[in-house]
Amino acid sequence: MATLTGANIPDYRFVTTVDDVLLCTDLHKRFGEVQAVDGISFRIAAGETYGLLGPNGAGKTTTISMVCGLLEPDAGSVEVVGEPLTTRSVAAKSAIGYVPQDLAIYPDLTAAENLRFFARLYGLPSARAKERAAEVLDVVGLAERGDDQAKTYSGGMKRRLNIGIGLLHRPRLLVLDEPTVGVDPQSRNAILEGVERLAAEGMAVLYTTHYMEEAERLCDRIGIVDLGEVKAEGTRAELVALVGQHDRVQLQGAGDLEAGARACAGLDAVRAASVRDGGIELIVDHARSILVELLQTTAAAGVDVDAVEVDEPDLEAVFLHLTGKALRD
Repeated sequence: MATLTGANIPDYRFVTTVDDVLLCTDLHKRFGEVQAVDGISFRIAAGETYGLLGPNGAGKTTTISMVCGLLEPDAGSVEVVGEPLTTRSVAAKSAIGYVPQDLAIYPDLTAAENLRFFARLYGLPSARAKERAAEVLDVVGLAERGDDQAKTYSGGMKRRLNIGIGLLHRPRLLVLDEPTVGVDPQSRNAILEGVERLAAEGMAVLYTTHYMEEAERLCDRIGIVDLGEVKAEGTRAELVALVGQHDRVQLQGAGDLEAGARACAGLDAVRAASVRDGGIELIVDHARSILVELLQTTAAAGVDVDAVEVDEPDLEAVFLHLTGKALRD
């Protein structure tokens, strides 16, 4: 199956400067008694994927509605490619490709007709709209089904068409709001691969999700959002460091396990080493970077290792630490 990929788009142009593509500063939004967004700030550079990770109701969709100029903030500001953005902006909005959580397609039209229609709304001339629709169908892996009505598509195919609409005008910032909700595993993986490739080509991506594994896979930096606030922000490693946990490594094998544990304990990255359940259990920093050294050390101490298990702290643990609840609560 073809996958969504920026590499397939002819003459695709992205921002290549070091300047921020998106800058959000101290955004606030209240609905009646509910403070939906309470001082959210973040920035995204060209080629960077920034994730807003949080449960449903955390304020993610309200935030991106302000980012896309669909909703006016009560306070704070948004800049896109250096241009201030409001609900009345034109130039700044033209740099954004917004893919909403709810499908925005016409089910009785074919995929090609949907794309040509939205391309015309973006202002492309008729001939160019037809060309661009064909290009985007290839990008999202729907070229072979381009003449089929969208209502015949699976949920995952509809999501991919939805993303294709957001790419028609070659945006500098792609905003994806929960793009994999309700899709089959094959389409989900195609969407994730596509986001990775678009970012690699230089596109700035804002990705909202409540799926921890998606944020860990895709995002260069992550903002953990709860109750309308960014509780913490950083790379995966930086966020995990907030919890103060270390990686746990279990080496199963035969031989002088006690000698192996003592030898490993002498390594700088090893915090603790003990023999347990017929193997050596280690608490270490950055386990994957020293696995070879651990195996060499245990082998030299007379241990024949036949299985290795690495347990790393994850964003679920970080979220629980910061908010006192699990991500899906």
